[in-house]
Amino acid sequence: MTQGAPATGLQLRSLIKDTGELELTLAVVDIAPPKDEEIVVRIEATPINPSDLGLLLGPADLSAATASGTPEAPVLTAPVPPAGLRFSAARVGQSLPVGNEGAGVVVAAGEAPAAQALIGRTVAVLGGAMYAQYRTVRASEALLLPDGVTPEQGASCFVNPLTTLGMVGTMRREGHKALVHTAAASNLGQMLQKLCLAEGIDLVNIVRSPAQAKILTDIGARHVCDSSAPDFMTALIEAVTTTGATLAFDAIGGGKLASQILTAMEAAASRTAGGFSRYGSTIHKQVYIYGGLDIGPTELNRGFGMAWGVGGWLLTPFLQKVGPEETQALRERVAREITTTFASHYTRTISLFEVLQPDVAAAYNRRATGEKFLIDPTRGLPA
Repeated sequence: MTQGAPATGLQLRSLIKDTGELELTLAVVDIAPPKDEEIVVRIEATPINPSDLGLLLGPADLSAATASGTPEAPVLTAPVPPAGLRFSAARVGQSLPVGNEGAGVVVAAGEAPAAQALIGRTVAVLGGAMYAQYRTVRASEALLLPDGVTPEQGASCFVNPLTTLGMVGTMRREGHKALVHTAAASNLGQMLQKLCLAEGIDLVNIVRSPAQAKILTDIGARHVCDSSAPDFMTALIEAVTTTGATLAFDAIGGGKLASQILTAMEAAASRTAGGFSRYGSTIHKQVYIYGGLDIGPTELNRGFGMAWGVGGWLLTPFLQKVGPEETQALRERVAREITTTFASHYTRTISLFEVLQPDVAAAYNRRATGEKFLIDPTRGLPA
């Protein structure tokens, strides 16, 4: 075994107390020597994804967040409303590590040849507890990044890239030929657009402002619909008619957007229908909700016939469905194209200590389209 990791390191923890408070802290945790097939990764970059925020902040009210502790051991506290406390009952009293994915350099490894071969190499890792200075995983779970790829470039190797590949894979498995995507100017949305261009797939992008529309047209998007425009539904129907899209992935969740998409798909299908039917078209139209930017109710007006579906979609069940061999092939493709098709862009890099500052927490919790925060655990105390 080669040992290049310290005996302890910092790890971010999220706790919801039964008194109705969220508490974020930095815990000092032991770093055990790696077993034969294990490696220790010094985490140098880990993103704040929407999927991380549910565990990190839960339903806490950050407008009332306060800071305490010391600069070296900060504490962020925020109240959790009663409804949120009921929703979070299963995790109350548990101090949980946070962070789905990250990247860094292997600083220690067990005796197994596969582990030893990774010493000094830059790898990406998925598996939770990434908001930490060090993370121990099995060597087989790490994704070796190509030479020259930095931890920052490889930090978002899994969640967003594999989600876009999963969306395209779902489209093909279910027999659709084109896609609709909401919140499309996000990092994930830009990846999906680049992937669809590379694969020759028509994609209808739904955004919420002209500035977001420009982000997509600048990378080659042909179908962009601005939901803030007065002619949104007309433009959406035309785009769906042109592309033949019958499958949508919705990052918004709440509100009327899913219903509007289904209505546009029904209007497009009716243009080619052979005759009138009181039940609408027989073409199946599907919206998968995979995010919750709007946590309100999903409103459906039922003006889109009877051949439709609305459901949830998550990456992990998709990967379980396709199996380990295809999953590995998808991972390897992401590694090859991590600086092109699957490149991520970050608006701000912060330290573990800054994650616990109330003003910074309010900023990364905005979940604004086009904004993405990256944590660099190697950074020290903020100046």
